[in-house]
Amino acid sequence: MRPTFLGLAVALLLSAGGPAAAWEAAWEAPPAKPPGKPQRIVSLNLCADELLLRLVGPERLAAVTWLARDPHASTVAALASRVPVNYGTAEEILPLNPDLIVAGRYTTRVAVGLLARLDAPLLELDVPQSVDGVAEQVRGLARAVGEPDRGEALVADLRARLDALPPAPPGPPGPRPTAVVLRPNGFVAGSGSLVDELLGRAGLENMADRLPLGSQGALPLEAIILGGADVLIVDAAPDAPPSLAGALLHHPALKAMATQVRTLSLPSRLWTCPGPQIAEAAERLAAAREALP
Repeated sequence: MRPTFLGLAVALLLSAGGPAAAWEAAWEAPPAKPPGKPQRIVSLNLCADELLLRLVGPERLAAVTWLARDPHASTVAALASRVPVNYGTAEEILPLNPDLIVAGRYTTRVAVGLLARLDAPLLELDVPQSVDGVAEQVRGLARAVGEPDRGEALVADLRARLDALPPAPPGPPGPRPTAVVLRPNGFVAGSGSLVDELLGRAGLENMADRLPLGSQGALPLEAIILGGADVLIVDAAPDAPPSLAGALLHHPALKAMATQVRTLSLPSRLWTCPGPQIAEAAERLAAAREALP
């Protein structure tokens, strides 16, 4: 029976005196590849999945995360169904012999630390807090995978859709309608966040801007109810599976509030990741603002 990778690693760990020695002995670097577009890209992050599947398609991806196939979490679930998935462990990635690994700056840190020893380039995506930041990240990843024109096309489409959002209704100038984006556990998006910018572009004032929250923080339920928002944006899909974190969204007091203000259920997959899909989130926000009396 052939030894498994895990069994080999354990044996080397015992014989070589430490995890670093075991890791280096258990993996032999592949031959150097000629420069060119990477053909066996591995993603360790949902937001990387979203961008890569739009930039290179399934054909050049060796693996994406398991979340990419979940239609509640991903806007590219159909494309992801054509790519093998990983669960963020280094031992899954090694046999794939990737020529580019894309991870998130704050996710799968143990695996990223180990995979950084490979010859394959490792690119870590940040979490942009503005539309300009999203555009730059799309362009940067597009250059890394050899598809700058596709990156520019994605950015151009995003900007065109945002520029096409309906203007504020005619009439005397006055305060914009207020909105609060309620996430599980009472978290709201504050000033300086991407969500905050999208609300502004849709003609809404972020109620959380009035509070010292930074880009994200938790609001007491009482503050949400007494804040007097014109639009309550529930950051969850109606058909999403139940969770303890989302239980607050079904609190009786919030249900009562929903009968007095306009409620927009905006699936989190549209703006959890900072990518081209935020255009649809902004369009739905603008439609909610237009529907106000």
